[in-house]
Amino acid sequence: MDANFNPDKQHTLASAAKISGTGLHTGIQVDMTLKPANPGFGYLFQRVDLPGQPTIKADCDLVTDTSRGTTLEENGAKISTVEHILAALVGMGVDNCLVEVNGPEIPIIDGSSQPFVEIIEAAGVLEQDAAKAWYSIDTNITFYDEKKRVEMVVMPAMEYKVTTLIDFNSPVLGTQHAGLKNIGDFKAEISPCRTFCFLHELEMLLEHNLVKGGDINNAIVIVDKPVTQEEMNRLAKAFKRDKIEIKSEGYLNNLELRFPNEPARHKLLDVIGDLALIGYPIKGHIIANRPGHSSNVEFAKKIKQYIRRNKHVKNVPIYDPNQPPVFNIHQIEKTLPHRHPFLLVDKIIELTDRHIVGIKNVTFNEPFFAGHFPGNAVMPGVLQIEALAQTGGLLCINTMPEGQYDTYFIKIDNCKFKAKVVPGDTMILKMELLNPIRRGICEMRGTVFVGNKIATEADLMAQLVKRS
Repeated sequence: MDANFNPDKQHTLASAAKISGTGLHTGIQVDMTLKPANPGFGYLFQRVDLPGQPTIKADCDLVTDTSRGTTLEENGAKISTVEHILAALVGMGVDNCLVEVNGPEIPIIDGSSQPFVEIIEAAGVLEQDAAKAWYSIDTNITFYDEKKRVEMVVMPAMEYKVTTLIDFNSPVLGTQHAGLKNIGDFKAEISPCRTFCFLHELEMLLEHNLVKGGDINNAIVIVDKPVTQEEMNRLAKAFKRDKIEIKSEGYLNNLELRFPNEPARHKLLDVIGDLALIGYPIKGHIIANRPGHSSNVEFAKKIKQYIRRNKHVKNVPIYDPNQPPVFNIHQIEKTLPHRHPFLLVDKIIELTDRHIVGIKNVTFNEPFFAGHFPGNAVMPGVLQIEALAQTGGLLCINTMPEGQYDTYFIKIDNCKFKAKVVPGDTMILKMELLNPIRRGICEMRGTVFVGNKIATEADLMAQLVKRS
């Protein structure tokens, strides 16, 4: 990463990046384009080859298969082998990206994240004018799978660190470990490390016609049993080679190891990619013993549940006026069509793909106080709802890939006014998506806090319309 890289700011790509290759398991040629995205967008995959071009969020709750890589499924569409591109995005500090693919699987290229890191670097990483909302792990969170002998833990730490240990009871592979103390070292230390498999696994996959995109250059093959000449001939044919040999170290002669512990480093790469599915950037030290995709995803779900339970669910947002805003008033005006005296949000202090927190400072000079209860200034309830709607509009617009949008009310439900808002109050406006945005329809839960008390709450539904 660049020496001037600010880890407390959100980042996207400076321009689009493209790469093409075959899917390891499907053998289908796929074109992949990484596109810049707004703050709070996160990672979203889009199947541009399917009718309606459905999107699939990078979310551990949408994982449907972990047998040979990590597969996500949403809106009737699937995308497989997402871990290597997600690891590259995290490793390069990219928070917001739309990943367009015209096939069911991310191209395998050489089995590592390095080709993706290279195109991200060529496209450029752009700092965005929005704060990055880290979640600092404050207690040990553990995962244990007795059957697979997998142990994983995340412990409190000042930054994101990962340690992996692998032990396959293999005389060739032995016991290996790898560590990443700083995400800035990902590019050099982790991204070049390629996927690996044992020969007996490879033979089973070939038998079932499951590595159609397999190539001798995109996986380390570990030979853990005696091999007949007939088997060697079959492998040579599968990999379109005249001859295949076994090195004395117990690896097929397809490639030189890039690091002595390349398999352990690749497992670390997979952990970073799979844990990107938590949906929140975390500060903590991950220690993973014998990790695999299924365990990584279960661990991601456990961490995500902990964060949601302890940070975003029913919590009163903390407003520290000393902290720089995610969006100031000038940035808000670039997104919303509202202007004084009807712009009712002063700044945004939190923004993710699921929730937003805005601030409205209520003063005696508000134009509505002149005619609403003169001599007994009370902010109209409908304007509190409007302030929530404008805040929610910023959330929804920032989840859309490109273009300018307006939001229009469709419905208001369960609206309750619990306390007066008067001059001198600071309204904390929190909006949370109740469901993913579909066909431009946004369903949100809105709450107005004054201090730590709820003043107003409502369920709002709006429609996003792209400006022509």
